[in-house]
Amino acid sequence: MSKVLLGFVAGAAVGALAGILFAPDSGTNTRKKIAHKAGDWTDAAKESFNGLIDGVKKAYSGAQDEAEEFGDKAKAKMTSAKNDVKSEVRNAMS
Repeated sequence: MSKVLLGFVAGAAVGALAGILFAPDSGTNTRKKIAHKAGDWTDAAKESFNGLIDGVKKAYSGAQDEAEEFGDKAKAKMTSAKNDVKSEVRNAMS
């Protein structure tokens, strides 16, 4: 999804720049338009980047929670197996 958004933003930027450069206008006005559009593009890029960072944070948090849960389950199974072995050894020795 982020690649699609990045492609859309890049395409819009190229299209807007081409439209500004080929429009009949004075150099001063053209530079002002380019500067204004650059600010808009920067804002859009920041929003996209922040959205990407939020997605990565959520994915990391979810993976961290799953890893902790997996570790807890593994520890419980190992403790249970250890207790079973101890019990079997005690039974075998008596």
